[in-house]
Amino acid sequence: MSGELIAIVVLGGILALLLFVIVLRTRTVVATPHEQAVHDTLRIAADAARPLRHGLTAESAAEAVGPLRELTSAAGVALYADDGTLLAADGLPQVWSDGLSGAARQLAADALTERRRRIATDPADGTGPVRSLIAAPLLTDDISAGVLVVASVRDPGPGRIGAITEVANYAAGQLQLAELDASRARLDRAEVLALRAQISPHFIYNALGTIASFVRTDPARARELILEFADFTRYSFRAAGEYTTLDEELRNIDRYLTLERARFGEGLTVKLQVDAEVLGVVLPFLALQPLVENAVRHGLAGRRTGTVTLVARNSGTDCLISVEDDGAGMDPELLHSGAIDALVPGPDGDGAHVGLTNVDQRLRSAFGNDYGLVVDTGLGAGTKVSMRVPKFASGIRAQPATGPAET
Repeated sequence: MSGELIAIVVLGGILALLLFVIVLRTRTVVATPHEQAVHDTLRIAADAARPLRHGLTAESAAEAVGPLRELTSAAGVALYADDGTLLAADGLPQVWSDGLSGAARQLAADALTERRRRIATDPADGTGPVRSLIAAPLLTDDISAGVLVVASVRDPGPGRIGAITEVANYAAGQLQLAELDASRARLDRAEVLALRAQISPHFIYNALGTIASFVRTDPARARELILEFADFTRYSFRAAGEYTTLDEELRNIDRYLTLERARFGEGLTVKLQVDAEVLGVVLPFLALQPLVENAVRHGLAGRRTGTVTLVARNSGTDCLISVEDDGAGMDPELLHSGAIDALVPGPDGDGAHVGLTNVDQRLRSAFGNDYGLVVDTGLGAGTKVSMRVPKFASGIRAQPATGPAET
């Protein structure tokens, strides 16, 4: 073999060895039986949690009983609803015989009534392989959301009973998270309804008054304003979800400003500076309109003229939005005592604000505490209210409008 060939073979061997070492160092290896057991348990627990995060239904129970049976290493597992109805069961046919099913149902009913674990030994009276049934209630806030019933082919010891109880607690925890998600969704819907109720009355009154003033003097203008008013109310009272796009929100703000300019005439100046890249950004429904309405009222309070500036800029992974007026402003110290609530005097001078706290809370609920409203103000310096919205947020999507919401 020539020297050049030997060198090539040696070099190839070295490269192969280096590649083997790199693969060993970069891939994740479950090296021991203990690590493998932990890995498998976590995977199975995740499989059980996924459907339960949508609540306890026949569909979610059917998906969860298999992984729960694996977690408990049981001959059979059944899930019952909070009214004692069997939702789903998993196990060999001979496990859930007619007699055993009746015993499991009764044990589940007892666990629901007493809100504590119940155990039955030899529930099939020696006619089947099952030696014990353990019914553990799925307690969320001390309320039974359902029952986990585990069938075992051996007598349960304290360790096994404790393990099954922990699995039930784990399942109950997922159901509680599902309820928290549902509660948050209900709260978001309630806040939107509250915002509509808070904004609409005085604006609708003023808008209709403005339209009425044009009916005789300029009928064509009155018809135009009626159409703008109809589109504004259709959007504001739509039945879609809690999120919309910046583009849709800006369209509705344009309708609002058209009505306000008709009311204030040349006294109201509006400046818009919006980057096209951020028009598709998703934000809470009616997040901008309250800011613009407050800017109009604050900027024109006690004055004949005022300017409102709305800016939406592309900033890396975020969209930066601000609404600014050139009104009288306020003492920044008041923000420390009254926070956002102190910003805008109400129509009767009572210090009421229009939805700003609502918007601040919904921004933080949707995107985290780093995404609330920021207020810059000073006496004689106007007021600027800003928000930062992520351009992409997991689980948050805009829904198309579906018409007025039902009451």
